[in-house]
Amino acid sequence: MGFLWYNCAPAEVFMGDTGSLALGSTLGAVAVLIKKEILLGLIGGVFVAEALSVIIQTTYFKYTRMKTGEGKRVFRMAPLHHHFELKGWPETRVVIRFWIVGILLALLTLTTFKVR
Repeated sequence: MGFLWYNCAPAEVFMGDTGSLALGSTLGAVAVLIKKEILLGLIGGVFVAEALSVIIQTTYFKYTRMKTGEGKRVFRMAPLHHHFELKGWPETRVVIRFWIVGILLALLTLTTFKVR
């Protein structure tokens, strides 16, 4: 929570690989311990969408370059958050919209747990 306080716009502190890998491995370990590994894709939907946008962009670009000689793009830029920024959305709007989607996906994930 301390990181989030100093990471609001304009960001004073950036997490980096060490912190994000630690959080990701902790989340993965907890999912394995409670036997809910499949829900990681749902709770991390924003990250999955970001990764898929890169995969789609590069695959489509290589395919169209092979077929027509000139590569075409699906998004203006990948990953997905850069696409929205190039459409004219301010960075803060993109971040807040991704937060909202992330919170909704987390709530949806929590509703799948059975209370014993």
